[in-house]
Amino acid sequence: MQICMLASGSQGNSIYISNGETSVLIDAGLSGIEIERRMKSKNISIKSIDAIIVSHEHADHIQGVGVLARRYDLPVYISSKTIKSAGSQLGTIKTIINFSCGEAFTINNLTVRPFSISHDACDPAGFTIGCNGKKIGIATDLGIATAMVKEHLKDCCCLVLEANHDVPMLEKGPYPWPVKQRIKSRAGHLSNESSQKLLMEVIHDRLSHVILAHLSETNNTPEKALHVVAEKIDLNQIELTVAPQNTAGPIICL
Repeated sequence: MQICMLASGSQGNSIYISNGETSVLIDAGLSGIEIERRMKSKNISIKSIDAIIVSHEHADHIQGVGVLARRYDLPVYISSKTIKSAGSQLGTIKTIINFSCGEAFTINNLTVRPFSISHDACDPAGFTIGCNGKKIGIATDLGIATAMVKEHLKDCCCLVLEANHDVPMLEKGPYPWPVKQRIKSRAGHLSNESSQKLLMEVIHDRLSHVILAHLSETNNTPEKALHVVAEKIDLNQIELTVAPQNTAGPIICL
């Protein structure tokens, strides 16, 4: 299994996952041209993509979905509530396959399990994606980590976890008070401390990689996120990294 964070943050989100035979994008929240550029920078061909999977309808997750689906005739896996809420943002897509949170589906030889998360979108989803006993868990854009989220993430070999904000930076920062309250709410985003707490509840011996994602450029820094989350884990056992916003991250082989 391979994973590459093509973009992560409020400006756009997209994750490439492949097992060598089947490749997917989780979200495409940059322009189609920019996603292609970032994939090319990692020697990944856009023509290798078999499908796009959409987590929720916010623009930073779906901006490039429609254009890539049309340009390369890609099927889009999306919940019926999400596509209805997205409205005209996606445009016309030839092949739409609806999924429901809690019901696994397959794309060739990849098994995808969507699960509900707490966020201010219509029907937001986290995912686990697995093949041959290895599983990647993705939990970003969530205000709290519910028991369901923890259950799905427990046996993953790689986790993509949100570490959106440093609480003091958010509280003292420039955002209007209602926006601060929204970010801190149960339907907002996880803080560094909440990300650390979630990790400690799902950590196990076979977990080898943790990628901190969706960091706020205004209310967090990679150094703060790494410092908080790394406090209670063995960095000799787990590789802990931060997903960048403005460039594609490394290709991680599991």
